Amino acid sequence: MNKGIAGSAGYGVGKVVIISDAKPEYENRTITDTDAEIKRYDDAVAAFTEKTHAMAEAMKESVGEHNAEILEGHILLLTDPGMDEITKGAIMSGTCAEAAFESTCDMFAGMFQMADDELTRQRATDIGDIKVRMLKILTGTPDVNISEVPAGTILVAEDLTPSMTAGIVKENVAGIITAVGGKTSHSAILARALEIPAVLSVDGIVDKVSDGMTAVVDGCDGICILDPSQEEIDEYQAKREKYLSDKALLEVYRGKDTVTADGVKVHLYGNIGNPEDAKQVAACDGEGVGLFRTEFLFMGASELPSEEEQFQAYKAAAENMEGREVIIRTLDVGGDKDIPYLGLEKEDNPFLGFRAVRYCLQNKDSYRVQLRALLRASAFGDIKIMVPLVTCVDE
Repeated sequence: MNKGIAGSAGYGVGKVVIISDAKPEYENRTITDTDAEIKRYDDAVAAFTEKTHAMAEAMKESVGEHNAEILEGHILLLTDPGMDEITKGAIMSGTCAEAAFESTCDMFAGMFQMADDELTRQRATDIGDIKVRMLKILTGTPDVNISEVPAGTILVAEDLTPSMTAGIVKENVAGIITAVGGKTSHSAILARALEIPAVLSVDGIVDKVSDGMTAVVDGCDGICILDPSQEEIDEYQAKREKYLSDKALLEVYRGKDTVTADGVKVHLYGNIGNPEDAKQVAACDGEGVGLFRTEFLFMGASELPSEEEQFQAYKAAAENMEGREVIIRTLDVGGDKDIPYLGLEKEDNPFLGFRAVRYCLQNKDSYRVQLRALLRASAFGDIKIMVPLVTCVDE
């Protein structure tokens, strides 16, 4: 039995297919015709962009628009003026496009890896994915094609990158095991969107398996079993059937009023972290949003989100709920949600310290920006405002 992180709930039993997306080899040669080399690099960027747009469009159908934005973000990273300038500068000095681009990627990835917050560190994984894909285009190396794996496959990889995940046919994949990644990694987010059981951060898993080996994936407890006994296979097949059966049974409640057995009407709401999640709440027959955690807008940015950016997010959540109540919480920063650019001092007990409403009342200018955005968005739906952790009359 191997322990990891429960990345996506469910149970899977199947045959291992190892997915290797190794960096292609290339000759680090000196360039004399730098103009031609820059054109070759620009052509590769154009090919990457075209292919990634197509992959993102396909992902919108399979996992939703919000998750497809992960791939669209790769285009923004690749075409970043800083990345473009540094790469082309190296080419102009006589370095081949492959070596110039790899060096630039390694520099950017190193900067992201030094960040304090996990979301920023995740960008290093994105850079790694972009690097391998661009080097494949430059060297003419074919991509990994996950779409061709047979039914009942357990995918095993060092890391399952967004570009690899885009090709998954969910009916064919019984489970996912990776050597790295956490609950907020792209591999976990996409596995949950596809409803495929996943266990992540299983140390040395790629070296422990072989193609065709039987494996069990327990995405509820974060366990994978290699070469399971028949008794273990039967046990987890039964768990899988019960899990899917219980999930299917809940469908009978879709479209029905939420009423207790003795006739008391209650409201069933869903909590969200971004506007796209509201679509899922509505699709699952939720009667409203009980909590929109707005700190995720701030955690994913390098500076305070503007009034317009916040307004668009709150408006989208309201419109996605089509008139149903949306309760939006004002910024709850502090505790386990440190945001580096806010410059908060470390506290012995941040969960009860300077956070939430106390932070907002000490930073009234930014608080007013959020409140104005919320009030503007309320014209597009039934928005209510929750103020977190009010502890006294003055607050």
